[in-house]
Amino acid sequence: MSELASGFDLHAAVAEPVILQPGERKLIPTGFAMSMERGLEAQVRPRSGLALKHGITCLNSPGTIDADYRGEVKVLLINLGQEPFTITRNERIAQMVIQIVPEVALMEVEALTDTERGAGGFGHTGTN
Repeated sequence: MSELASGFDLHAAVAEPVILQPGERKLIPTGFAMSMERGLEAQVRPRSGLALKHGITCLNSPGTIDADYRGEVKVLLINLGQEPFTITRNERIAQMVIQIVPEVALMEVEALTDTERGAGGFGHTGTN
């Protein structure tokens, strides 16, 4: 919506209002399909205002749309709030960001290089 926004707004293309009950998830159509060049991907992300005000967010976030996908873009929404939420036609339900996907070659190795962190997983990047 703003000049420097990095995301494209995705709008609900529902024929009639859809009620999303607390804890419920639904796949919401957007009414469009697209074509991207090789080396690009689209990421579907939640809208912060919907998350803050109503607890509405995207599952599988960010959702990836690959460059070879040609079907309708749909958004998997879930209601993590306490109240039912009504989705109406043309309502902004998510945002989409286009990213460059680097070409990467994976290699199998016998051992990994050592780092200070090592195999420390969740919560091992600092003390807070």
